[in-house]
Amino acid sequence: MDKRYLTLFVLTNDASRSRQLKIPFRLLKAAGAAGVFLFLVFSFVVFDYARLKTNYFSLATLKKENTAQRIELQTFSGKIKDLESQIAKLNIFDRKIRIIANISEPKNTASSEQLLGMGGDSSAEEKYFSTPGAKKDELVKKMRDEITQLEEMAKSQENSFTELQEYLMKKSSFLAATPSIWPARGWVTSTFGERISPFTGFPQMHSGLDIANRVGTEVIAPADGIVVHIGTEPGLGKSVSISHGYGIKTTYGHLSEIKVRAGQKVKRGMEIGTMGNTGRSTGPHLHYSVSLNGVAVNPAKYILN
Repeated sequence: MDKRYLTLFVLTNDASRSRQLKIPFRLLKAAGAAGVFLFLVFSFVVFDYARLKTNYFSLATLKKENTAQRIELQTFSGKIKDLESQIAKLNIFDRKIRIIANISEPKNTASSEQLLGMGGDSSAEEKYFSTPGAKKDELVKKMRDEITQLEEMAKSQENSFTELQEYLMKKSSFLAATPSIWPARGWVTSTFGERISPFTGFPQMHSGLDIANRVGTEVIAPADGIVVHIGTEPGLGKSVSISHGYGIKTTYGHLSEIKVRAGQKVKRGMEIGTMGNTGRSTGPHLHYSVSLNGVAVNPAKYILN
């Protein structure tokens, strides 16, 4: 055992009295060891506090980033659902148009039922954010899969609408070429079909409609087309023929005046001549006939107004 001492002398101002203090070396060693221990403990506490403080700020930053990512992903998820809903509506509209136009549905396309079944439960997506340790990568993967599916559906819908556009454009051209309005105002004095000839008194086939009115009554084109014939014939007198395409041709006879020329393009409602009494006629009227692929058909079946 160490019996050495450290002696300290304490003197007063007048040096008349003095005191001495003996401190054992073993006590000094113990105090030194305790000091070192306390210093290490204090250093550890300071270091640990600094580490906790740093972790706290890092955690706060991560929380902010997680909140921002959560809002962003939820917004993104909402936009995906909106797109799914819009594509579903477009698909239903596509099907309605096809039903109206009597067009079959394109092959290898997603049905509206399949589109309406997409999206899933929002509460299922919420668990990716509310559950500790949840893997948000799973939600991101799910969104990517849905985006890929949406891209395929959008492409399919685009192809379908392109097909519809082409069909309706052709249909529009066909409708524009269909003689669907009256070529002149007046009274129908003779219909299409068998009748008694006003000249011979015997039955005959009447190939058109006779529309009576005063001389000079406007005669218009009932559809778009090209004038393929103008002239004067013994039976029809002054006459005009218009080709409308799709095998449809119309003829206008007994005109008093012709206001178009051969090869001229005409539009529905455009004046092509005036009603008259030329040719073989018992009075002022328009002979109006329609032929389909060279065969006379009843003009009344085409007239809508």
